[in-house]
Amino acid sequence: MKADPNSLSGVQRAAVLLLSLGEADAAEVLKHMGAKEVQKLGLAMATLTNVSRDQVTRVMDEFTSALDGQTSLGVGADEYIRNMLVQALGAEKANSLIDRILLGRNTTGLDTLKWMDPRAIADLVRNEHPQIIAIVMAHLDADQAAATLKQLPERVRADVLLRIATLDGIPPNALNELNEIMERQFAGNQNVKSSNIGGVKVAANILNFMDSGQDQVILGAVSQVDQELGNRIADLMFVFDDIIELADKDIQLVLREVTGERLGIALRGADAKVKEKITRNMSQRAAEILLEDMEARGPVRLSDVEGAQKEILTIVRRMSDEGTIVLASGGAEALV
Repeated sequence: MKADPNSLSGVQRAAVLLLSLGEADAAEVLKHMGAKEVQKLGLAMATLTNVSRDQVTRVMDEFTSALDGQTSLGVGADEYIRNMLVQALGAEKANSLIDRILLGRNTTGLDTLKWMDPRAIADLVRNEHPQIIAIVMAHLDADQAAATLKQLPERVRADVLLRIATLDGIPPNALNELNEIMERQFAGNQNVKSSNIGGVKVAANILNFMDSGQDQVILGAVSQVDQELGNRIADLMFVFDDIIELADKDIQLVLREVTGERLGIALRGADAKVKEKITRNMSQRAAEILLEDMEARGPVRLSDVEGAQKEILTIVRRMSDEGTIVLASGGAEALV
């Protein structure tokens, strides 16, 4: 894709930087990233074409400027690494990496799961106790956890999600035991520290990635056991129509990363107020083209609409994690 230098997304700028470093140095950088980040960067590098000299120069200048701002006298190496990772990945994603680098934490068995297909993960844990499954799910990224949960028997899904929502830190011995289970399949060090994973927000994020209908079935089953907990999870769930709660400036930032084709399909199943909110934050010409394309496309399968909406929600959640935008679920408290 060809774009002016200012229009490159954060992932695209990172791709330009890695492509400029060369294979050996780029590989060293990728070693310190998680599976999801490597996959995103790999896709960006594979699809980025016609990069101008001006684009490369701007990206390198931004990177140099950022380094200069982080390496002033008096800043220790640990603080520099911590600040750099938080800026690059966001506070939530950076914390686990900071633990591994600065505190010597190693969760090899669990981390390896992030590279596996959801069906394979489900096969690996389906015979384990629901509490073990819950800890595994909480450790995965939300979309991967949701895909894995779909592969598990329906009778255990609500139980697992209920346990995820009520997780409040994992004792060292429990995490060690889980790592030992995982390392029956994968070799690695079992010297781990305690970890804060799980919670209501993690459970809500996983449900957000479940198919339409499945999320409500699981949430209903959880609510039957604990109504208050079910309500807390529901309050934190962010669905496509909740985009109307985003500020105009945030809507505009999201639209920069969504293709017109996918947006048109996603809006097929959206509330009229959502369509109005989206088109109001586009140029008049772009809005006209979008509406014309939607009218000319004809009927679209519901699964395609839901798929396009989930793609956009993934972008929204990623930008929220990065601190680029601020989410508010149905007008509830902001997710930061």
